[in-house]
Amino acid sequence: MKVFISADIEGTAGIATWSEADRNHPDYPQFRDLMTAEVVAACEGARAAGATEVVVKDAHDSGRNLMIDQLPEYVRVIRNWPGHPDSMMFGLAGDFAAAIYTGYHSKAGTEANPLAHTSNLRISRLILNGEVASEFTVNALCAAGYGVPSAFIAGDAGICADARAMVPGIGTVETLEGFGPATISLAPARARAAIRNGVERALQGTLASRMPQKAPHYEVVVEYVNPVDAYRASWYPGARAHGPRAVAYEANEFFEIQRALRFMNS
Repeated sequence: MKVFISADIEGTAGIATWSEADRNHPDYPQFRDLMTAEVVAACEGARAAGATEVVVKDAHDSGRNLMIDQLPEYVRVIRNWPGHPDSMMFGLAGDFAAAIYTGYHSKAGTEANPLAHTSNLRISRLILNGEVASEFTVNALCAAGYGVPSAFIAGDAGICADARAMVPGIGTVETLEGFGPATISLAPARARAAIRNGVERALQGTLASRMPQKAPHYEVVVEYVNPVDAYRASWYPGARAHGPRAVAYEANEFFEIQRALRFMNS
């Protein structure tokens, strides 16, 4: 059994401020270690459930965050960004049994995490078929495009609630909850134990049904903080202005939405 892990940091247990997610800040090394430890816990849970191979995409910011010498020997790790539309899911393919998400965070436009955002801080909201979307929204639909179920997510309470609504039966571990600029978090050791056990349970369950519902047609609206970014994005082929700070794009295949976002969000 092959398992894919997409690893972010802003939903890691204990995190509370942007400095802790910034590789150029003195706060970062501690949370780099905590991010890595949660990934290792997920790997151990997958192994206990029978995974023979685990592929981890380092999916935060530079794509070069994980302490790779701490990863188990059966892991392959994907670092940096190739520019592929799969983005945080790059490396996924149809022969994987499941996708797992660690360190995930709430979507832009919500207050469930002081670090809530979608893709980058230039975007105020991402709206897919009329609903405000998260990075998990896009990534779970990406996985479904390969026929891969989304089995488990660890992150803040907001993203876990969104994941349960989108993918019935998905396993979750709520690492923290946001209150304005503050967070209430599990102790990291407790979070890691819950992730390890949660992944093992999730992979032993029925996986085939853990798919988001696909739509026959998709419209994505990207609302930007700055109208300058909206103007620039409007030049993507097929994109159109959608108000003073927003651009819309439509397609029948979700991969075309991913391709548009790859360029409109850069």
